[in-house]
Amino acid sequence: MADSENKKFISGDMLVGQIVNEYPAAVEILMEIGMHCLGCPSSQVEKLEDAALVHGLDPKMVVETVNGRLFGGAA
Repeated sequence: MADSENKKFISGDMLVGQIVNEYPAAVEILMEIGMHCLGCPSSQVEKLEDAALVHGLDPKMVVETVNGRLFGGAA
């Protein structure tokens, strides 16, 4: 159980570029839900919640979906 205690869940205030670098598996998930901007220069300085809004997505849903798929549950 120590493994799950050490998990660092993704949050809406994390930069998209940081997420892509730290959680490569998140790329496919984000693309599937409509965020295709992962390689653009803005992604290096844009928070996930801001990027979600720009794409017309609910930031809370994006965070919950990514965490659910990566970690098997929401943060």
